[in-house]
Amino acid sequence: MTLARSTKVGPYEIAAPLGAGGMGEVYRARDTRLGRDVALKVLPEAFARDSERMARFEREAKVLASLNHPNIAAIYGLEDSNRSRALIMELVEGPTLAERIERGALPLDEALSIALQIAEALEYAHERGIIHRDLKPANIKLTSDGKVKVLDFGLAKALEGETTRQELQNSPTLTAVATQAGVLLGTAAYMSPEQARGKPVDRRADIWAFGCVLYEMFARQTAFTGETTSDTVASIIRAEPNWPSLPSSVPRRIRELLRRCLQKDPRQRLQAIGEARIAIQEALSGSAIPEGPAADRTEQISWRSRGAWIRPVMGVALGALLAGLVGWYLRPGATAPPITRFAFAFKAPGGQSLAGFPMRDFPTVAISPDGKELAYVGGERTQVYLRPMDRLEAQAVPGSENATSPFFSPDSEWIGFFANGKLKKASIHGGEPESLCDAPINRGATWGPDNTIVFAPNVFGGLMRVSAAGGPPVPFSTPDLAKKGELSHRWPQFLPGGKAVVFVIATAKDVGFFSQSEIAVQRVDTHEAKILPIRGTYPRYSSTGHLLFAREGHLFAVPFDGKRLQVTGQPMPVLDSVRSSPNSGVTNFMVSDTGVLAYLPEDASAPEGSLVWVDRYDHTKAIPAPARAYGSSQISPDGTRLALSIFSGNNVDVWVFDIPHGTLTRLTFDEHSTAPVWSPDGKQIAFFTTRQSGPGILRKAADGSGAEEFLASGKSMIEIPTSWSPDGKFLAYWTVGTDTGRDIWLLPMTGERKPRPFLQTKFNEQQAVFSPDGRWIAYTSDESGSFEVYVQPFPGPGGKWQISGDGGDTPVWAHNGRELFFVSSDKLMSVSVTTHPGFGASTPRMVAHVPPALAIRLGNNRYDVSPDGERFLFVKTNLENGPPAEIDVVLNWSEELKRIASAGAQP
Repeated sequence: MTLARSTKVGPYEIAAPLGAGGMGEVYRARDTRLGRDVALKVLPEAFARDSERMARFEREAKVLASLNHPNIAAIYGLEDSNRSRALIMELVEGPTLAERIERGALPLDEALSIALQIAEALEYAHERGIIHRDLKPANIKLTSDGKVKVLDFGLAKALEGETTRQELQNSPTLTAVATQAGVLLGTAAYMSPEQARGKPVDRRADIWAFGCVLYEMFARQTAFTGETTSDTVASIIRAEPNWPSLPSSVPRRIRELLRRCLQKDPRQRLQAIGEARIAIQEALSGSAIPEGPAADRTEQISWRSRGAWIRPVMGVALGALLAGLVGWYLRPGATAPPITRFAFAFKAPGGQSLAGFPMRDFPTVAISPDGKELAYVGGERTQVYLRPMDRLEAQAVPGSENATSPFFSPDSEWIGFFANGKLKKASIHGGEPESLCDAPINRGATWGPDNTIVFAPNVFGGLMRVSAAGGPPVPFSTPDLAKKGELSHRWPQFLPGGKAVVFVIATAKDVGFFSQSEIAVQRVDTHEAKILPIRGTYPRYSSTGHLLFAREGHLFAVPFDGKRLQVTGQPMPVLDSVRSSPNSGVTNFMVSDTGVLAYLPEDASAPEGSLVWVDRYDHTKAIPAPARAYGSSQISPDGTRLALSIFSGNNVDVWVFDIPHGTLTRLTFDEHSTAPVWSPDGKQIAFFTTRQSGPGILRKAADGSGAEEFLASGKSMIEIPTSWSPDGKFLAYWTVGTDTGRDIWLLPMTGERKPRPFLQTKFNEQQAVFSPDGRWIAYTSDESGSFEVYVQPFPGPGGKWQISGDGGDTPVWAHNGRELFFVSSDKLMSVSVTTHPGFGASTPRMVAHVPPALAIRLGNNRYDVSPDGERFLFVKTNLENGPPAEIDVVLNWSEELKRIASAGAQP
């Protein structure tokens, strides 16, 4: 009901309208008895007619009228006149905070002063058991003398039990001491996650809203937004604010405060607004913790504030000493301490490697530019773990399962990584990761100071560039395939200032021999590129003025002019035995801007395993074979021999184990062969090689006699054989296409032997295996968003059947063709199969648990089934009996590098 000017509501005379919202219309009115102007809010007629609701409202108003604080707009009383119910409030002159933000950026001191007064108002109310529940810039007034007044403490009880759909900026104001669960109240853009879910809330909902308001003052944009209310609510529940939008002038202590206020789990959120008041007072007075990259971390929060299962090598006592040393080293103004070395050793639950041996083709360790955060990939679910360098504890980044290749933002506030075919980022302080774009099979990424990320999305092709806020990626570099045979640009890193990127150029001959790859540097503005006069892989810049790179697991440094983008001296060896992969060229080391080195030593890269049988009763029995770093494995058709790949450092070869005689015989001697597959008659073995003559598929007699024969080579860096057709006429393998990711190809074993694609789509397909009757092919694909097992007819055409439903890989047929096995997480699953007259499969059921293993999952050889279908071959790794994974850290390593350089060391 709109009131005309001069209308009387009791003793109050309407002067002019001030605004309207979900809780009614607001007017300037004159108190004719006391001679003062007031704000008069007329409640909606539906509320006024509800006697029970109005009774509750009046009781609530009496409590709220007791609030007496200079930063809270006072409530004078209630008025009932002519069927109108009105709330009489203090009239506050001046713009709202929303209007002030709209006019332009707030200086830091002004924003902090406003935030301090808001915090003082909330603290006063919270101490009296009153929460606001709809704190937002539109409910905060700024007077001409710099005073802040928080409006609308007091209306939630009037809405209790009812929900209404509102515009984002005009949702009802809500205040109450307690609200029933299931009632969704509050302005959408400033709701806490628990409010958005309709759960009971307390004063921590106000702390969340305070964080949203504080963020908006600094960033001039809402922390959470969407096209609709539903989109905004979804953003609150799942997304993170765009932290890079905060100006660099925002002090680190205030950034930490913001992140604590905006923790989605209220248990991990700032617990009292008084803590915010103290932090802001210190920032305004200059007594806060000093800023800058050398500043100590404040209290760690959210999911990283609890101890995990990491265990330092030297034990808790010595670990505490090291943590103290790191904290002293990182403190502001500290002089350079002596060079200090220490190691972290890990044993993860379930016998899993914490340093990522199964993922040796990807980076598994990173250190933040400020040297304060160590990141690594591993654990049972291959997650990213973060460990502050001055703490004894680490914690997994939630939502980072199946991660590879971690990297940090320049301000050390974000961790980027790849997982499930996506490039992702997550705040180091908590919250769910954000997906930025597609990246099927990555080869590294780097985060530039302009808030863009340059990355290699695939095994083939050039580098791409994408905003750290997300969006469509654009090309950054293009390999010259026609003239120079370049297949891939990979392992990029921004040079200081973000004006250029250094990266590796990969050709077909580089697979297995990346120590001789070309290294290039390309300008960001002109895209002008040039080859540097060094050979190696994984280039990384050191603040000492050197470019670091690797050759065969050894680290070299060469003087480098970052402005002219030129090598200015000769390479010198600086570190031996760093874990590397000849297949991809990755070398696991990183140096922070502050001179901290973290790396994985090579001698911890390949824990030994044992061969075991697992039966259908989940019983495990050891096979009397020597302990080795076994990779892929497959049983011969007659069940008497095993074809195995065995790793030794960076090398891998194919071996044959004779089960009856217990003998292990080496089949290949080039140290670059893996993924063995038996021929149907058991007389030959096909395998993949990465020897220097070029990658490809070879076959050799299983007894070692005769020469090797190339079957497919030269067109791809990866060609992994997975299955021979029962009649011996086709060999299935998977490869990586430039535009299509992993594809399944068929190689005819007779006639012209011209390979042809079987499945080549925009999704990743791999692990193809022929059924025993040769009429079907089982394989895995990520077309549903995660890898699942499918079956299609061979040679086709025909439909397809999805076999797994909760993730699946590594399909293997029973020899009788009536059963199909696959792995889902840590379980071996089975479906009963019918193939005549058409295909049919039962619901998957568990057969046995998969033993903990570190097998390299190339090909289809993660496990195999015996000819009688009663036993399953696995490689089991027991880290309790082997060396744990280890990350070595060197503090002040830049000083050591300077000493080596001054000594004039030569390669």
